[in-house]
Amino acid sequence: MSMGVPRVEGRAAGAAAKGPRVREALLGYAYLVPAFVVFGIFFFYPLGRLVQLSLFDTRGVFANQRQEFVGFSQWWDVLGGEEFRSSLWITFQYVLFTVPAGIVLGIVLATLAHRKMKGIKFFQTVFSSTVATSVAVASVIFFALINPEVGYFRNISWLSWLNTENPDTALLAVSVSSVWQNLGLTFIIVLAALQSIPDDLTEAATLDGFGPVRRFFRVTLPLLGPTLMFVVVVLVIFAFQAFAQIDILTKGGPQGRTETLVYRIFTIQFDDVNTAAVMSLGLFALTFVITLFQYGMLERRVTYGD
Repeated sequence: MSMGVPRVEGRAAGAAAKGPRVREALLGYAYLVPAFVVFGIFFFYPLGRLVQLSLFDTRGVFANQRQEFVGFSQWWDVLGGEEFRSSLWITFQYVLFTVPAGIVLGIVLATLAHRKMKGIKFFQTVFSSTVATSVAVASVIFFALINPEVGYFRNISWLSWLNTENPDTALLAVSVSSVWQNLGLTFIIVLAALQSIPDDLTEAATLDGFGPVRRFFRVTLPLLGPTLMFVVVVLVIFAFQAFAQIDILTKGGPQGRTETLVYRIFTIQFDDVNTAAVMSLGLFALTFVITLFQYGMLERRVTYGD
């Protein structure tokens, strides 16, 4: 009997300790419920609805509409079609025009503003001011500047490459407005990363004989790896979601040369909602894969400071 008492007390102590853990777990799940509700309403349900629409072919008009199940064959037809591939190529061009330029300009401005001198706060405020500008406002500003009919610089020859009526340069003109609009965000993030780098590292590099350029590429830039990884991912996602600047500046023209994938989905959704659903799923999958690829590739090259 004496051997049984400690065993019973041990089970009682375990049950008593298990109670608070269960309550903590339930409390944690309770905190997650609002997030699950929001994701369910605004993400999982629309995603499921898109999948449903992509598997059917809607025929007829309004009250006489009927849906015919076509399965995944519609996916292969749409994703392998000329419209999707053309819009996807324009989107990739837009990414190439906006992301590298935005990164380089953000780094240059942040490096110039990362100085201890009188009045530098003024320049930091000016460089970061575009972060308060919406896409619509930035697009309207550039519309007033570069529009070939009513733009302020319409008669200046060295800005002819910004002519939005030129099929070969229209996408570049839209890209300029996006780079300018996102520059404030890039500048703020990179400047914050520069300010977090210990001065001891740059001072040690200076004592080792590193000049400003060599010190930047051998010390500063590697330490900016995690920040640049984040900025690249954000800018790529912004570029894939570009819509307002296209709609305001070019309406997808001229000759469809600025019709990115998002804008193409918008224009066809009223006439063919099933095709638009398939394109939306393709865009979602592509963005997801590219983001994973960026994290995987860039993570290998990131150098974290102690």
